Amino acid sequence: MAADLLPPFDDRDGVIWFDGTFVPWRDAKIHVLNHGLHYASCVFEGVRVYNGAIFKLKEHTQRLFASARALDMVIPFSEDDMNQAQIEAVKQQNIHYGYIRPVVWRGSEMMAIAAQNTRVHCAVAAWESKTYYAKELVETGITMTLSRWRRPAPDTAPVGTKAAGLYMICTLSKHEAQTAGFHDALMLDYRGQIAEATGANIFMIQDGVIHTPKPDCFLDGITRQTVIDLAKKRGYTVVERAIFPDELSKTSEIFLTGTAYEITPVASIDHHRYTPSAITQTLQQDYSDLVWGRS
Repeated sequence: MAADLLPPFDDRDGVIWFDGTFVPWRDAKIHVLNHGLHYASCVFEGVRVYNGAIFKLKEHTQRLFASARALDMVIPFSEDDMNQAQIEAVKQQNIHYGYIRPVVWRGSEMMAIAAQNTRVHCAVAAWESKTYYAKELVETGITMTLSRWRRPAPDTAPVGTKAAGLYMICTLSKHEAQTAGFHDALMLDYRGQIAEATGANIFMIQDGVIHTPKPDCFLDGITRQTVIDLAKKRGYTVVERAIFPDELSKTSEIFLTGTAYEITPVASIDHHRYTPSAITQTLQQDYSDLVWGRS
């Protein structure tokens, strides 16, 4: 991945928006005893920049605030403030094709499960970042394996949020997949249905129809929603439903969607093989045209 070539994230030039003001990148620090680190009271967003313009900025910020509310955190800035912080971060960092990470977390006033009196902090960092996977993989597809970890039920976690704690099993799944020689992992949900990859939603094409799991226990990605709209504009049928692993053998194309992944085809899931063709390639082009302002 392109990210492998980047310097460490704590040792870069530039600035980060931190609690309302820009500070030098290396000075954007917090204490080791903070509630976000110890108890996962932290939410974030991943936002893309194309030609210096932020793609779906308002939608991402709205979701950031919704995630914070779900974790009983009140962000001490308005949505407009957070939008402006991201716009200014892109300008100050001179980002052309890149990534923005707004993050919200509880501070250090209380070091216990209860955290009503902690201060809520906010930061925005932006950096140049190109495709998540190498160009050849974006064309031919990545390899995946089934994870042993499952997405939790809606009554066990705030599954519709972009909360840091929900990504623990994603990290475990991806580490295990990469150790075994795969690029990513496919996660099932608590019912044994196909859910998503470790950081992206999944679409499966069967007999010219696009199928995707109903997002009732995982994040309904903004890129996912965008791609569904693009597919429908093309006249493709999109079906959101329960999908079980035995359908992997009945599927001709699979692709993943996400802010970082954009649209990434899948070449294989364990012994199942796929070839990205017309539908995947058409949607890749349509998505590229949209985000780069060519449509």
